[in-house]
Amino acid sequence: MKALILSNDKETKALIQRTCQVHQPALEIIQPLPGMQSDVGLITLNSPDVVVIDANGYGDKSLEIVASMTQKYPKAFFMLLSSDRSSEMLIEAMRLGVREVVALPIVLPDLQAALQRITEKISTTEKKEGKLLSFLSCKGGSGTTFIAANLAYALSALGRKRVLLIDLNQQFGDAALYVSDLKASLALSDVCNSVDRMDLNLLESSVLHVTPNFNILASSDQVENSADIHVDQFSSLLQFVRQHYDFTIMDLGRQINPINVRALDVSDFIYPIFQQSLPFLRNGRRLFEIFSALGYRQEKIQIVINRFESSASLDAAEYERVLGQRVAHRIPNNHEVVNESINQGLPVLQMARSSPITKSLVEWVNGLVDISTPSTTSLIRRIFVRNSAPLDLFR
Repeated sequence: MKALILSNDKETKALIQRTCQVHQPALEIIQPLPGMQSDVGLITLNSPDVVVIDANGYGDKSLEIVASMTQKYPKAFFMLLSSDRSSEMLIEAMRLGVREVVALPIVLPDLQAALQRITEKISTTEKKEGKLLSFLSCKGGSGTTFIAANLAYALSALGRKRVLLIDLNQQFGDAALYVSDLKASLALSDVCNSVDRMDLNLLESSVLHVTPNFNILASSDQVENSADIHVDQFSSLLQFVRQHYDFTIMDLGRQINPINVRALDVSDFIYPIFQQSLPFLRNGRRLFEIFSALGYRQEKIQIVINRFESSASLDAAEYERVLGQRVAHRIPNNHEVVNESINQGLPVLQMARSSPITKSLVEWVNGLVDISTPSTTSLIRRIFVRNSAPLDLFR
């Protein structure tokens, strides 16, 4: 286990270091990179398991620093040292994610007991891997990127999950444009080439931060760079992001290549995107033959019909008959809303809260995560309020 100590008091910092080093199991002390400030701008080579913050040395900025560090290291356990024992401070610290508050000046048995509680929690906490979801187009113009990007945003906003969207459309990837106006400085190929030194700091500096818990790993805008991605590098990257995100959504475009096959292999669910026309159905049948040859189990594949209309000549029942399994999701046809969402670069949840497309996304999220708790239900109702009139999405 690794510990990061933030304190401006040399004696206090030395005491905490000694206590960590003699603790069983011992905690390795990690240091910031040379020249970096040991506060909000802190950068380390490794992500800590435990962060100890001496609030007295930072004055009024102490809780601001706690807030910054909990966002920077969301998996770490935080301990706050403070002479302020007011209920207001304790409540705010706990709200920010602090697990232990130890009084200053330090009483050694109190510090040792707090460390013991934290290390026991770390050792008993089950490390749950995040889910990988792959979206694959059966034909050009299916709306795969729109669905992948908007579901990713919905999972982060409604499900309160940490979500990464990876754009694997290596020649013409533009997934980021569907939900933001941000421009990437690094691309998937750059990250894969650096995967041998990958840590959370490097990943955080490589992604587009659309919201605090929704990030995008963009494709390169240089066609020649797409060939730089190697399967083993990409596999290592997926193993890493799975540890740090609740959901990783991959937009594969419409190609079957070694990188995309590896993504499909490790995915929890594969979503082939159809529309209600014969070319889509014909291509989908070929795609399902590939899935069968690759040995994918049927329940891993979830059929999605985009721009769905119940009056279309090719209905959902025909898809189920030809493909041999039920249609999992139907995204209603609403061209004007979709077109406006894409042109503005805004998630449809923000732009058209009461649209049928939004309702279908909410139902999809509801099937992937448990959002039925009172606090989250309240959040959903607040998101879907228009002119103070609540909209019942689950009738």
